[in-house]
Amino acid sequence: MMDYNESLALLSAENLIYVITVPLSTSIILANLVIILGISWNRQLHNTPNYFFLSLLVADMCTGMALPFIPLMGLNRELSFSSCLVAHVFPNFLFLAFLFNLVMVHYERYICIVDPLHYNNLWMHRSLPLALLAAWAPPLLYASLPAFGWNNWTGPDWNSCCASSHKVAPLSNCSTNGTTCCSYRRVFPNAFIYLEVYGLVLPAILTIAGMTGRVLWITRGQLKDICRLHRSVERGNQASDREHRLNLRYTRCVVAVSLTFLACWVPYLIYMHVCIAFLISDTKWSSTTHIVLSCTGIGSMAVVPLVLGLANRQYTEPTYKLVQKLRDRWRRTAQGSEGEG
Repeated sequence: MMDYNESLALLSAENLIYVITVPLSTSIILANLVIILGISWNRQLHNTPNYFFLSLLVADMCTGMALPFIPLMGLNRELSFSSCLVAHVFPNFLFLAFLFNLVMVHYERYICIVDPLHYNNLWMHRSLPLALLAAWAPPLLYASLPAFGWNNWTGPDWNSCCASSHKVAPLSNCSTNGTTCCSYRRVFPNAFIYLEVYGLVLPAILTIAGMTGRVLWITRGQLKDICRLHRSVERGNQASDREHRLNLRYTRCVVAVSLTFLACWVPYLIYMHVCIAFLISDTKWSSTTHIVLSCTGIGSMAVVPLVLGLANRQYTEPTYKLVQKLRDRWRRTAQGSEGEG
């Protein structure tokens, strides 16, 4: 058992996690539900690209549900072996599934712009169930590896939730092999963490950034062709107001994409590399710092699909009409009550 000071510290850390993550998690879940309902109610949106996007929204909503549990993975708690595995494996699976779905959606839209002639013959469109399976099965398999034996559960007990210091003698149930102390170090070996970060997560983020940059580059080339064609038709050498508007719209698009990347990806990249740095140095760091970085990093990354969805009016139009109807009904009710008074 933990002593009083450690129990108090763990309780305060958990309260800080819930204070930060519960409002963020609730916002992510509600926003995803709004977009999901908007796609479900509009039959014109029932097509393969939107099915991929629905899969991403479901993964994002699950990530929002698991958001309060991800920072808890950095705390030492007293759990059984099976409970400790579930507490670490399941949130990790949801996070990886979200990342795989995000790459799939970006790839599908990237092919639509880069190679539109072969877009309809894309293998993802010919076999939708196989594409969805490819987005969900590999994360499940990789995240489940600790449950199949790739863990440090029988390794040395470096945790401090059973024996906080040399002043406290370890209990009988906190032995090397039968400890009830749950820590991410016991579930995820260093090799597993390195492989996930530098073999899965970082390449996925770089792939998304590369595809986005390539799309912007192609868009810039097409914009130049349009302006050149417009000048040849108008037989003028100076840029017209229409060209200025097109350039301004493209500039706004670049700024929006850049700000989205800075706001959504940079916090997670900082959190990821700080964790790796402390893991390599094998030094303890402030639980408050870890909680704040993990909550902001994971939460900001989960906002990416919401930016893509809320920017499309077709996705939000049904919800907007519903809110407008409720507002009109409330106004009529208020006006009726005033007239009776």
